[in-house]
Amino acid sequence: MTMTDFVLRPATPDDCVEIDRLIRELADYEKLAHQMQGTPEKLRAALFGPRPAAEAVMAERGGRAVGFALFFTTYSTFLSKPGLYLEDLFVEPAHRGAGIGKALLTHLAGLAVERGCGRFEWRVLDWNEPSIRFYESIGGRILPEWELVRMTEPEFAALAARRPG
Repeated sequence: MTMTDFVLRPATPDDCVEIDRLIRELADYEKLAHQMQGTPEKLRAALFGPRPAAEAVMAERGGRAVGFALFFTTYSTFLSKPGLYLEDLFVEPAHRGAGIGKALLTHLAGLAVERGCGRFEWRVLDWNEPSIRFYESIGGRILPEWELVRMTEPEFAALAARRPG
């Protein structure tokens, strides 16, 4: 899909180094670099291994990766439909304002329609006012009544150890 001066395309295994670089930039922006444990190899296995866990779309400008969206399928029991969950959306600061982020979200919304999804969801950090305003400007709603519940590997491993048998 060609836009004004950038291109969106599905990621390939060769993009994993660039996706990893962009994720690291996102982690720095979100002040979460200390949590970063990914590698290009882990991304390659997750995105292109025998059982892909996610998909990605690349945004290129001048033949160089300047942004990406990484997403996966969810399922709503209430709707009895799949959903699309956007894990990460990032555009390098120098390329913001060119419509790349909006084009990535529009592309994913189109995939959600094509795939018969009932929801297209993602999270935003509560301090990230520019992103919140952007998401609201394209029709996104912040759902304050829902809280994120998370278990990391030590916690879910401890819980799994309680299984009978």
